[in-house]
Amino acid sequence: MEPTTESELLVKIDEGIATATLNRAAKRNALSLELLASLESELNSIADNPDVRVVVLQAAGPVFSSGHDLKQMIDRSADEYSALFTQCAATMQRLRTIPQPVIAQVQGLATAAGCQLVASCDLAIASENAWFATPGVKIGLFCTTPMVPLVRSLPPKIAMEMLLTGDPLSAQRAYDLGFINRVVSIEELEAATLEMARKIASASRETIAIGKQAFYQQASLSESEAYGQAVEVMTQNSLHGDAQEGIQAFLEKRTPVWNQ
Repeated sequence: MEPTTESELLVKIDEGIATATLNRAAKRNALSLELLASLESELNSIADNPDVRVVVLQAAGPVFSSGHDLKQMIDRSADEYSALFTQCAATMQRLRTIPQPVIAQVQGLATAAGCQLVASCDLAIASENAWFATPGVKIGLFCTTPMVPLVRSLPPKIAMEMLLTGDPLSAQRAYDLGFINRVVSIEELEAATLEMARKIASASRETIAIGKQAFYQQASLSESEAYGQAVEVMTQNSLHGDAQEGIQAFLEKRTPVWNQ
């Protein structure tokens, strides 16, 4: 997507799909403190918007994101560094806690906090041109915060290799390891992402929100604890109007009409 304004983050909503575009192409979509704060603010607004059912996160230009804006990381105080990394962590976690699924549409290189951004999204579709790396070790700054979602998205030894060497994963290798959901040509990227977004948007917003929250909550539990939580969640889900409507529609062989 070509940048159309000077805003560093562009957001549009159409047919239940919110598209957020990182718009710092000239800066390789570096994640400045301001851009991270803007993204969190927009995610907060999207979370409360009943018209949004799914989010697509994309970027202008050839690079998805080069990570933190290194110009903001020279000769700063401990408080300033802490504020930057705290904001980054808050934004990444907000991607997981909003009720709508978030799909990363990755057209090119995603490094350091940019790789973290992809790992923090619920789903990811990448072009064959995409690469993923955590090269902080090469400049004396271990990618410790990007490590958090990375090690939850990749086998531990693969994640550790990326962190220790800074070597990138190709899109195909990332797909083979389960880091991304699809790898397509650059020409097919937008259409493939939109297809997935529309499929998700066709489901009940309420049901998707319940499922997304439960997915992440159970991940840190033991199997028996996870089953206990799942039974409770599914019981409550069954009482909701959309669940009753969906079951009835299936039995009647018709398309369900969702309340949300």
